Amino acid sequence: MTRQLTLAALLISGSASWAGDDAEVLPKVAIQTSEGTMVLTLRPDVAPETVKNFLEYVDSGFYEGTIFHRVIPGFMIQGGGFDQGLARKSTNDPVRNEASPTLRNLRGTIAMARTNDPHSATSQFFINVVDNAFLNAGARGPGYAVFGRVTDGLGVADAIASKATRYSGGMADVPVEPIIIERIERLEPTAQ
Repeated sequence: MTRQLTLAALLISGSASWAGDDAEVLPKVAIQTSEGTMVLTLRPDVAPETVKNFLEYVDSGFYEGTIFHRVIPGFMIQGGGFDQGLARKSTNDPVRNEASPTLRNLRGTIAMARTNDPHSATSQFFINVVDNAFLNAGARGPGYAVFGRVTDGLGVADAIASKATRYSGGMADVPVEPIIIERIERLEPTAQ
């Protein structure tokens, strides 16, 4: 009996930060890139405006043909704002920063990129390839809003992070060979 209770406690505690992480409740998207596909589970329960904003870009086809324009090994990969010629795409209005101390910038999470203004996020996002505690809300300011995580294909993010980069178009850390976001699409919920 004690062993069963211990096992139950471990199962509950292991899923606490992503409680309710199931396909029927939380939306999923597939990011199809020139390097492979990543599946993300989004968290509208903790970042509703951020997820709504991201899905509006997804549904409009905005991300098709954009690139991962900032790639830093041991940190993150960032995309969703520039085309292959490094021209910035026109975006919707920024969203309120929903960074939360309960969702941290851990390896495999997706968060909104922004300027120094905490409420300036539009279309650009980044995927953490390592734990980045200094980006968490309260660590050094308002933080960066985590709104989901990679639930399949994290190796694709690692492969992208390992690509050679250069200085180009006034930006550092631009991959030498473009890493194209071919499209991002919603996935239909499936039974677990």
